[in-house]
Amino acid sequence: MTEAGYFDPVSVDEVVALLAADDEAKCVAGGASLVAMMNARLVEPSRLVSLRHVEELKKIETAEDGWLQIGALVRHCDVAIADELADGNQILSQAASLIANPVIRDMGTIGGSVGHFDPAADYPVALSALGAEIEIASEKGRRRIPVSNFFVDWYETALEPGDLITCIRVPPPPTGSTGIYEKLAKVKGDLGIAMVAVIMAMQGDAVSHLAVSVGGCGPKPIRLPEAEQALIGGSIDEAAIQDLVGKLSTASDPVDDVRASAAYRKLLIPRLVAQAIGQAKVNLRDGS
Repeated sequence: MTEAGYFDPVSVDEVVALLAADDEAKCVAGGASLVAMMNARLVEPSRLVSLRHVEELKKIETAEDGWLQIGALVRHCDVAIADELADGNQILSQAASLIANPVIRDMGTIGGSVGHFDPAADYPVALSALGAEIEIASEKGRRRIPVSNFFVDWYETALEPGDLITCIRVPPPPTGSTGIYEKLAKVKGDLGIAMVAVIMAMQGDAVSHLAVSVGGCGPKPIRLPEAEQALIGGSIDEAAIQDLVGKLSTASDPVDDVRASAAYRKLLIPRLVAQAIGQAKVNLRDGS
């Protein structure tokens, strides 16, 4: 492997200029995924562009429009304890706390994980339920892409050559909402066999907000906004849950791999969704 050049910029503008000058350049932050891929000779970048001194990418702050902006360099361990993620938005903290192990959580970054996009990873399914956006910078300027359009296919995103993820944008949580993240893995810290993220709010016995996303069961997170909307204003009883999980299972497209079979993943969807919704109802009833 040819030795890669190394660059240490201090601003987003410098980073995108370096990326635009060389299609084979790669950004390096925590390095949890990139270094492993380089060691396996899966990628051989001509230059490494370090992000460690780009302070803009390390911030968690609320934008003027009320959305929370989580910089691409924010580490998993910091997402897991972020006070800014309240109510239903806590599913992102819950997901971050289940990533790999403490060493990886102290090193890996949210931007690196989102950009790498493993469909069995924790962030994508949580971000799908949140209705989050990915902000991207390039020499053409900045743009924002909803996660529903950002995650395209197996390990494929809407990122183009020369693009840099600057932050993940999360909308304000629904009033009085709670969030539940459920994950089944073969061993603690492994990628998920299947995952479910639920955000729910109720007014009395009626559902006022519902978002349900399923991960690990297809090329990208599965969410059915029309099916969710159909439950707004009504009680979410066993029949309603079964109708929703049936539609989610039909929309899924799992594969057989070393962790589980496609058939087993299909079985998990209704169980994990029902479990997450049930816990959300308990939280809302108890005010927790």
